[in-house]
Parts: sequence; C-alpha cells; structure tokens
Amino acid sequence: SKPVECGSDDETGCALFTLRTIRGFNPKAESPSWMTKRLVASGMRPVSLAVDVTNYVMLELGQPLHAFDIDKLQGTIRAGHVADGATLETLDHVVRNLNADDLVILDDRGPIGLAGTMGGFATEIDDDTTSIALEAAHFDDGAIARMARRHKLSSEASRRFERGVDRVLAPYASARAAALLLEFGGGDYVGMTAVEAPYEPTVVALKASEPGAIAGMEIAQSTVVALLEAIGCEIDASSDVLQVQVPSWRSDITDAVNLVEEVIRLVGYDEVPSTLPTSAVGHGLSLGQRLRRRVGVALAARGGIEVLNYPFVGDVEFEALRLEADDERRSKVRLANPLNEEQPYVRASLLPGLIAAAKRNLSRGNDDFCIFELGSVVRSGLGNLVPRPSVDQRPSAGEWDGLNAMLPKQASSLAVLLCGNQQQQTWDGPARAYEWSDAIEIARVIADVAGVELTVTTGSDSSFHPGRCAQLSIGDQQVGTAGELHPRVIETLGLPARACALELDFGVVVHASPKARKAPSVSAQPVAKEDIALIVVDEVATALVQQAIIEGAGELLESARLFDVYRGQQVPAGSRSLAFALRFRAPDRTLDASEIAAAREAAIQMAMTRHGATLRGA
Repeated sequence: SKPVECGSDDETGCALFTLRTIRGFNPKAESPSWMTKRLVASGMRPVSLAVDVTNYVMLELGQPLHAFDIDKLQGTIRAGHVADGATLETLDHVVRNLNADDLVILDDRGPIGLAGTMGGFATEIDDDTTSIALEAAHFDDGAIARMARRHKLSSEASRRFERGVDRVLAPYASARAAALLLEFGGGDYVGMTAVEAPYEPTVVALKASEPGAIAGMEIAQSTVVALLEAIGCEIDASSDVLQVQVPSWRSDITDAVNLVEEVIRLVGYDEVPSTLPTSAVGHGLSLGQRLRRRVGVALAARGGIEVLNYPFVGDVEFEALRLEADDERRSKVRLANPLNEEQPYVRASLLPGLIAAAKRNLSRGNDDFCIFELGSVVRSGLGNLVPRPSVDQRPSAGEWDGLNAMLPKQASSLAVLLCGNQQQQTWDGPARAYEWSDAIEIARVIADVAGVELTVTTGSDSSFHPGRCAQLSIGDQQVGTAGELHPRVIETLGLPARACALELDFGVVVHASPKARKAPSVSAQPVAKEDIALIVVDEVATALVQQAIIEGAGELLESARLFDVYRGQQVPAGSRSLAFALRFRAPDRTLDASEIAAAREAAIQMAMTRHGATLRGA
C-alpha cells in the first residue's frame, strides 16, 4: 500500500503540505481519559479519537491538523484554487459559494475543504473510518484571514493561521498526531508524502548599540547577544552590526525594531529610566482642547455620560434616520477594507453611533439616560487621487499638498441623545421625562460655556419631529439641530417614545468662541423690573419675539426672560401669549419712571412692528 499523494498548486498560499497515511485504524477506539479531560479544560468538546487527537496536538504544539477519510478521497490531495461559482459543504453543514481567491483543499473531483479553516462534510471522519489521511500544512496568514472573513467563518484553526504558525512545524506535529493515533487506535503507518517551497530563514541586521540607544540606557553587546540567543536566534557577532537569524516560530520578528523590543522586554521595562518630557514655556492646551474639556464637564454635571463609538456607518443607518440622498450626513467616504460590509462608510454624523449605544443600553435594562459624544465626522468626499509618494524620502511640498487635498474634510461634532426619564418617580414627586426643550437647553449650556450667542429658531430636519425641532445658529450660520426625533425614526430604531437629540458643529462653536472672555460687570445701581405679555400667532417663533424685544428696548435692558406661555379662552385661536420678565438697569444712575416706560414701550412697539404682536390686556 502506498501513502496518499499530495501537492500544492499555489506555493505562495501553501508553502508546505504534508500527508501521513494510516490504514487499519480502529474507529471504535476511545480517546484516553487524560486527553478528554485536557480538551474539556481547554474549552473543547471530545468527539472521537481521530478528531480529539488533531485538536489535542493543535493545542499542544500550535499547529492545526485535519484528518480525511481516505475511502472518500479520489486522486491526489492538494492545495489550490477553484473557479468562481464552485460550492463546498463544510463540516457545519453550510453550503458555501467559493471564488477564485479562496485557498481550498482539492482532490480529483473538486474542493474538499477550506484550507486552514474547516474541512468538507463529504470527506469527514465517521464511525466507520479505518483509513486516515492526516494533513498538516503551512498556509499564508493573509490568505486564510481574507477567506475566513469572506465566509464569516472563524475557527480554532483559522485564528491560529491568521496570527502566524511556525513555518517548519507541520511535519513534527503530524508525526506526534500519527503516533497518538497508532498508540490508541491501532493500525499500520504507511508513510508520508510532502511538497515544500524553498525556505530561507529570516535574517535581520541589528546595530548592537541600537537597543540601548532606543531605551535610553546602556546595554552591552554581550547582553544583546545573550538575550536574543535565549529566544532562539542564531547570531553572527563578528562586527558591530549583528546578523540575527530569526527562529521559524517567531514570524512576528521581521525588522530590527522587533529585535529591539525583545531585548528591552527581556532586560525589563522597570529598568528603563523614566524621564518626563519638557514643554516650551507658555504652551498648554489649545482653545479647542480647553473648550472640549469644559463642555464635557458641563454635560457630565447635567447627568450626561460620554461615550466613544466606532466611526463606521452603513446605508441601513442612513435610511433609518430618513436622510435625503443629498444630505451631507450621508457619508461619501467608503473604506477600502471595512471591518463590516454592512458599515463600509466613515461617519458624517454622530447620531448613528449614539443610537447604537442607546440600543445596547436598552437591551440591558438601562432605560433612562443622557449620552453624548464629541468626535470627528467627514463632511465631504475624497479629493482627486494622487500618486503614492516614495517611502525612501520625505514627500515634496507639492506631494504633501496633494495628499492633504485628497483627504476628506473632517469636522468636530458634538451630539447628545436623551431617552426615558430625566428624573425618577420618588416619594416626593412624580417622574419627569426628557423633553425636546431639554435638548435645546443643553445647546444653550454649551453656548454659554463657549461664550457664544446662540440663536434658537423653528427648524426643519427629516430626522426630527416636524413640530418639535429647533434650528441652532451663531450669527447667520446654522450650527446644529435640536429636538425630538421623528416618530418613524424612533419606531424603526426601537427607541423609547419621545426620544430627543442634539447635534452641533462643534468646530464652528470653537471658532466663534473668544480667546478671552470678559468678566461680567456688577452694577451698584438698582434694577427696574417690568413684565409684559404679548399675543402672537403660533407661526411666529418665540426666539424671534424675544430678539425683537431685546433690540427694541435698547442698551438699558439687562435681560429678557420668557417665564410663561399661555393658550386659552383669553387668547384668540391659533395664537398664544408669551410673558417676558424684563430687567432694566443703567450703569451710572438710577432710572426714573419715564426712562423705564419709554424702554418698555419701545420693546413692545418693535415686537408689534416685526411680528404683529399685541399687548395682552390692552
């Protein structure tokens, strides 16, 4: 009897392929108790002797193995590729559609397994198997990683190959497995077949002084040599530049810096001297950094919890938020290699991430919360593609400008999401749910912290409730939106009813913020208090009426605060009464009655002229 022949059609994807043949194996033989106990302790379920041995040796040596039933094979077993459209039923009983990039195990009939990932159902070991072909191979880590992600199939074998397996380990691991199979299952060892691409060990040049220079301490050449030899390296130390041959099981060592890291690790990180960096006098946090901290503290003081979310979104989130095709919050920047094909874009809005965090909290029973995030978003597509500059020298000024122009525009954004109750029901009062006015108030708090004047007017946004949405502006520039999310958005995303949100262009807020804020003046003059109630139609925004009052009253007006909104029998249908508390004060004198009356009348007249307001009770 001859051993089963093997081969490799792709020496890059499979540089080493071995097959050991065993015949006369007893399929009824049981795994020894010490082996099953160790498998269970490692989190694996014992199946049969043949399967248990391959799993045990994988855990023992780190080399994945696979056993085929020879009676179910036909011809030479080899690693290679198939044409697009081929199919394979794997051991988990899933029929998988293959493509030309998949690295598979083949016999003369076609694919019989996903290389380094999972075997095929048609050639698996069963209760009647007496002839075994034991495969052990070395597969390219990148090929296995891409295939496992393409098929959404992560196995114990694929995870090991993705991280790197010893290049020369396969025949030793298969010998160990074959010995165990013969010891406990009996049978005859027929022999081994193998194919291997030429193998050249990795040799890295390392200056003997480099580890000490990087660590900031003296490390003698003899110490460097001794430590590297201790991890299995072979070293030519005939000159100051060491020629280090890396052991086959350290595929992670490819450059001199990897060797430096090993040396410093073995010397001990506690031996590396600690030196605090010095900064130039007068330098500190930038205005944007200071504002970011102050806003975070202010939101936390109001019960907010800062979260950090992945910056990836997909079309599902765009549709759920009812974003129009031309909305700038629909990201146009697609990742070349996304972690998840369902979220291939870089975010242009922080709301999708906050909503995902909210749903996770809701699923865990946390129903009442205020969460916020301060982060970057992209608000444009990629610029014109430019040739990739060489890595052997610094890019020229033109190349650098081209690279920067190619990058999408990134803006700093702030978003807040409010769900459930702001205040829980207790013995001294009922619960209070978050309202859309709370989102607006948070925007005012942020503006106050930044020292900017925020204008709040009636807004319109497809993601928000049409009647409970406010537009936020600084001067003539819109900087954000606050209000209650649209009922369809809430229903689609599974959020609590009346959930509210706020999104603000924080970069514009920082740009408008003064570098130094003027301290408020405290006057020793008495204040004059006046209250007015104006009736306006519902279509007129409260903020516009308040702005008219402020402009009409002039410089004597210290503040104008809305304290009541009334709708009822004394107010015409389609209108409301807005009551404002006015505070007048002069910096240098006590105001007389005529000055107060004139300023009050001017404020009322401006509201009447601009918005058709009438004085209630007049």
